[in-house]
This record gives sequence, C-alpha cells and structure tokens, in this order.
Amino acid sequence: MCEDTRSTAKLLRHYGMDAALARYDDHASESHRQSILERLGSEAIGLVSDAGTPLINDPGFKLARDAAAAGHAVHALPGPCAPILALTLSGLPTDTFTFAGYLPNKAAARAKACATLAKIPHTLVVFESVHRIAASLTDLASAMGDRDAALCREMTKLYEEVDRAPLPELAARWADKSAKGEFVIVIGPGEAPQQSDEGNMDDKLRSAMAAGLSMKDAVSTVAEQTGTPRKQVYQRALALRDGG
Repeated sequence: MCEDTRSTAKLLRHYGMDAALARYDDHASESHRQSILERLGSEAIGLVSDAGTPLINDPGFKLARDAAAAGHAVHALPGPCAPILALTLSGLPTDTFTFAGYLPNKAAARAKACATLAKIPHTLVVFESVHRIAASLTDLASAMGDRDAALCREMTKLYEEVDRAPLPELAARWADKSAKGEFVIVIGPGEAPQQSDEGNMDDKLRSAMAAGLSMKDAVSTVAEQTGTPRKQVYQRALALRDGG
C-alpha cells in the first residue's frame, strides 16, 4: 500500500525490489480497509508514504488502528519526519513542543486557530502549503507578536532552506516571495503567562500568615504591598482560610 504508486515504484527500483503496489489514503472506504485486513491473515503488507512518516499528517492512521484492533502486529520503520527535522534545524528549544498539523484553509478559522495556539507557551510546529504560507505567517505574527521562528522548506532535498527570524520579519520577507515546496513553521516559546493579581495576592497572604501575622495584620500588609483595597484582600484571606 502506498500514497503514490509512482513514487514508491522509483524507491523500490532504486533498491532492486519488486512488489505489488496499490494506492491507499485515509479517504479509502471502510470496505477497502477491510479487504486489506483480511489479507493480513496470510500476507505481510507495507504502507509507504511519499515524503515523511506514515500517520504523521500522512495516510495510515485508520489502517494501523484497525489492524491493531483486529489483533495483527503493527511494526514501524523510522523514516524522515518533517516536524522532528524542522525542530532539529530551527535552533529553537526542543524539550517541549506541540505539533498542530496544517492550519485551517479559511481566513477566519485560521486566525482563530492562531489565537488559540498563541496561548501555548512552548515551541510550536505547524505545516503549511506554498499557496497559504504568506497569509499564515501574517496571521501567526498578528497572534503571537515577535516570537522567534524558523521557516523550513524542502528539507532533505536539493533546495533545502531554513529561514530564521521573528515572526513579523518572516511574514514581511515571504509576503511576495516566490517559492515552491512544502513548509514547516517552527515557533519558539512565548513569555510565560503572568501570574494573576489574585494568585499573587494569595501568595503574599500565605507568606504573611506563615510568618506569624494575624489575619488582620496580614490583610493590612498585603493591601499596602499590592495597592489592593483592604476589603478585597480580606475577602481573599477569608477564602484561603476556608480552603478556597
């Protein structure tokens, strides 16, 4: 099974291999998948994707899921994986990251998705096509400001390119730039969210009372430190005392 029989045929010829090829993608019908599963009882079947790792934004999830559910062994041979390659090339933190796949096609949905992703403080990885790269970079910059980023194109291929800059600079640079291929955008961590005023007040109240101050004196101290009305601080102190 393969995403494109022509591409896989070239790969097999390169290694002197011969195998029957049939096209498969995740739009295949359930009856098609069932016919493949029935063959697994007597055959070993491989799934090959064009330019990446099967199941990682490539066809295969439904087939692998159904094969495992039917009790068949499912094995994987590691291959190129665009999100991991882009992270490696980006120069941005890789210890924690979120892979979000492709951004939505429509402008309103894309802007909303960017605003949601902007709330994630660690490194982000998204895919984009050549047709929407300029619009997506603009939306990402609008939602995330000057977070550092890297635009990776045609990785492992002849014209591999990595463009590193803050999002607004990338958006301006690629607004009218002509390019081909598929893109991976890696966005560096944003600033850690500021602690809320209420959370800061709670910490100060706990510290004051842990130091031996009465609740009345702790409230007076924290109200003076934070410039918060005494009544508001007192309400928080009561909530903390009662387990709130």
